[in-house]
Amino acid sequence: MSVQDHLVSALVRDEPRVLTRITSLFGRRGYNIGSLSVGSTETPGVSRMTFVVRGERGIVEQAMRQLEKLHDVLKIIDHSEEKFVDRELVLVKVAVDRETRLEVRQMAEDFRARIVDAGRQALTFEVTGDEGKITAFIEQMRPFGILETMRTGRVALIRGSNADIASHVYAGQTQALERMSEPLQPRETGTWEGDVG
Repeated sequence: MSVQDHLVSALVRDEPRVLTRITSLFGRRGYNIGSLSVGSTETPGVSRMTFVVRGERGIVEQAMRQLEKLHDVLKIIDHSEEKFVDRELVLVKVAVDRETRLEVRQMAEDFRARIVDAGRQALTFEVTGDEGKITAFIEQMRPFGILETMRTGRVALIRGSNADIASHVYAGQTQALERMSEPLQPRETGTWEGDVG
């Protein structure tokens, strides 16, 4: 089986140490996370993690099954199952001088890059796009001298409305759609309404 990158999202409870528990699961089993992005969602108390896992298909499916067993994970979305839109942001600081400044700026315009900081010897660009665009921009800037880069990692959403999303996208027995239909409410015991088992 071929080794490739797989884009996966997880909806998780926004609680302390959730990120540590999830990344530890990958680390203990030898899975490599290529990139990881975490942010809030439209539902209070729920965050979305999007990560790229490199490995064989069977390895990734095993990782997803392990994630589903975690109390903090509400839903797993395998983006290989459906069409999706993804974006990444990068900041790139490029060395410039009198001779190269104009050329660098013109080349950056082709990528719709935005200058966020300008100095005598460097320009810092912000670029948003899919992985291919980000990589291409970095490679175009490399001959001029890249001083620093910072990539956010990929974020993704399935195309269309939630009603359009096929049920097989939500693998496992998490019953996430039902559990997410109402806001999570803390119990006096410190657990959450809607917990299973």
